[in-house]
Amino acid sequence: MTLPDKLFIDGTWRKSATSRTTKLVNPATEEVFAEVEAADISDVNMAVESAHRAWEGGWRDMTPGKRTEILFNVARTLREHIDELGQLEMLQIGKPISDARDEAGLGARCFEYYAGAVTKFYGQTVPVSRGGFDFTLRQSMGVVAAIVPWNFPFPIAAWKVAPALAAGNCVVLKPASLSPLTALKLGELAHAAGLPSGVLQVLPGSGGAIGDALVTHPLVRKVSFTGSTEIGRRIMELASRDIKRVSLELGGKSPNIVFADADWERAAETSPMSVFANTGQDCCARSRVFVERSIFERFVEKFVSATKKLVVGDPAKTDTQLGPMVSASQRGSVEDFLADARKRGSKFICGGVRPHPKGYYLEPTVLLDVGKEDRCWKEEIFGPVVAITPFDDEAQMLREVNSSPYGLSGSIWTNNLSRAIRVSRAVQSGVLSVNCHSSLHVEAPFGGFKQSGLGRDLGMAAMEGYTEVKNVYVAE
Repeated sequence: MTLPDKLFIDGTWRKSATSRTTKLVNPATEEVFAEVEAADISDVNMAVESAHRAWEGGWRDMTPGKRTEILFNVARTLREHIDELGQLEMLQIGKPISDARDEAGLGARCFEYYAGAVTKFYGQTVPVSRGGFDFTLRQSMGVVAAIVPWNFPFPIAAWKVAPALAAGNCVVLKPASLSPLTALKLGELAHAAGLPSGVLQVLPGSGGAIGDALVTHPLVRKVSFTGSTEIGRRIMELASRDIKRVSLELGGKSPNIVFADADWERAAETSPMSVFANTGQDCCARSRVFVERSIFERFVEKFVSATKKLVVGDPAKTDTQLGPMVSASQRGSVEDFLADARKRGSKFICGGVRPHPKGYYLEPTVLLDVGKEDRCWKEEIFGPVVAITPFDDEAQMLREVNSSPYGLSGSIWTNNLSRAIRVSRAVQSGVLSVNCHSSLHVEAPFGGFKQSGLGRDLGMAAMEGYTEVKNVYVAE
């Protein structure tokens, strides 16, 4: 398998203007396995200008039928390379190979969905008081900067790039420095499938070095970012200088609420993977579990039993459920949270140790007796740690759920339909699941309330976010 190691600009592989590189480390072995060219500001300028030329030169005006055909070709090509994309994802971030292949398939499905959406996305006719004829157009913005994280590199890249292209924009894709390979492969495969040169550029490198240049570039009209709330806040500040459009999908501290009338045994058996999947490196992780007191002890017992059965190990094995964390620094950050929990007297039911001498592994950790002001309860850990607490009163529990500055996702377990609707309305989150943990559907909007972000990815809402609405009135 050939590893992509250069910038992808204007349909070709290019070296960085400075020839600086980033070393990639396999999280499962702690060994350097590749070096990838790192872009600088001059590369950003070249990529953005190339994208702008491609937008003006034909992509924005291409017939919907032709754009649909190209995007379906991209999806088909991605499906032909699912195994390769999965292998690259496993190498760069330690994702279990079964999950990596599934996520490669999800990326292809995004292109299929938005290829089909091109011809079904349109404006409106509006009856106005003056008579005449009033109508709206949905028009592309121009160059979109898509900045994606390392935890789900390929699917998040796909669900930003596909709707932006479908709406008639061109994209400069900036992957995380830890995980550039599948983004670069996306650029290569999309071009091979017929995407015109310049429509999709891929710039690996340090976000600190080129992120600000992308966000402030005068030809970039929209920034779509997934990552930390801290960086999202900075992007908003920079984008405000020329009123760029911004969509942000940021951090989370999602609740998992289990009522006594639910099928709580199924909730306990399935809930561990709602927080520990991807080794807890997920902004949707249900890391605060609220359990009605009458079932609390039995729920915890079954939850812990299910947690101990999870297979932590080599991501290349198909039965592995949890791989290593992405880096030594990320594991160290989680261990700092655990040290604070120990100091504050939290009860460790299981986990919290390194199970293997090699690789950035950390066992999934279940905590009880976590104080409501403790870091493990209030802050996003982004690792395999969950805190479980009992509740007696629904109203008080909801106040605690909503006390978080985040509001991305969450689960509610109950067999009472009225309660399910009432609590769903009350929880301040952008995405909720009842009696399951399904946060994400290609067809449905995905995004958060409060400090979890602005705007929505996925569904037709994403298409709307990559267009401007123009109103036209024709007098009689």
